[in-house]
Amino acid sequence: MEMQQSQQSHKAALRLVSTKSMSRDEWLAIRRNGIGGSDAAAAVGLSPYQSPLELWMVKTGRDATLPKPDPEDQGSPVYWGNVLEPIVAEHYSKRTGRKVRRVNSVLQHPDPNKAWMLANLDYAVVGDDEVQVLECKTAGEFGSRKWRNGVPDYVQCQVQHQLAVTGKKAADVCVLLCGQELKIYRIQRDDELIAELIRLERQFWSYVETDTPLPADYSDSADRALRHLYPSDNGEELDLRDDREACKTFDQLQSARRQMEALKQAEAQLKHTLQQRMGEATKAIFPQGTVSWRKSNDSVALDTKRLLKDQPQLLDQYPVTKPGSRRFLIND
Repeated sequence: MEMQQSQQSHKAALRLVSTKSMSRDEWLAIRRNGIGGSDAAAAVGLSPYQSPLELWMVKTGRDATLPKPDPEDQGSPVYWGNVLEPIVAEHYSKRTGRKVRRVNSVLQHPDPNKAWMLANLDYAVVGDDEVQVLECKTAGEFGSRKWRNGVPDYVQCQVQHQLAVTGKKAADVCVLLCGQELKIYRIQRDDELIAELIRLERQFWSYVETDTPLPADYSDSADRALRHLYPSDNGEELDLRDDREACKTFDQLQSARRQMEALKQAEAQLKHTLQQRMGEATKAIFPQGTVSWRKSNDSVALDTKRLLKDQPQLLDQYPVTKPGSRRFLIND
């Protein structure tokens, strides 16, 4: 069905709501009602930053305790992404000669069966038959590594989602790398990829509609989601000895931990052998790479243990409560 629809002319997106005078909180509330472009990779399990389970928590309103980026924090990539976005768009226009304009609306897929597909475009390219959408990105020292081989998969997902919602045929991704290198990539609409993306996104959205948690994956995001989804234990002892799937998972976990321990020992042995070979040398060069072994600079720290011993009243004057967390311990 999806492929049959892809052969037909693509309808323009619906303008769900204007964002011109909308607060960030109001905008985030609207985004809960569907999957936006920046959600697409997480929904299908391709985001390096957010797991499907964590995204599910956001969409079902369970994210109150999850850490969130502060758009006003000048040390945050989100802050600088917002600040630099119009500058990136301006220099895209200078380099390509194309005119762009902001799209101050949340867009919705015109098909009622895909009403959960939303999009917030950075900019529209005006009056151009070749390209209609502009996605602006910024990447710092570490983020730029994901762009070494072109547009990362998670951005590809975002753009194909936008093209699916808008019915457009092409988008340009303009990325500013490390604040000084501007690159432009053209992404053509891929109806076969869009059909698969819609299938996977629909699968994710069914978990949201039925209020069913998605299976956790291996990511730090999933770990964070589980800690916030189940922050406390109730003292119950769960007998899973007759649960074959759970027992199989436990056996696999024990096996994986034994393998990890053996690999850690092997790694330590190899590391120590090279350290001994290097002696006082700072760097070693090999055909496949290099190893450095440098002494860090001395630092000065506060001896809080001694300070509190000498002045115990300070603990009462400046207390900080550190919330406890659940520990996952395995006993054979």
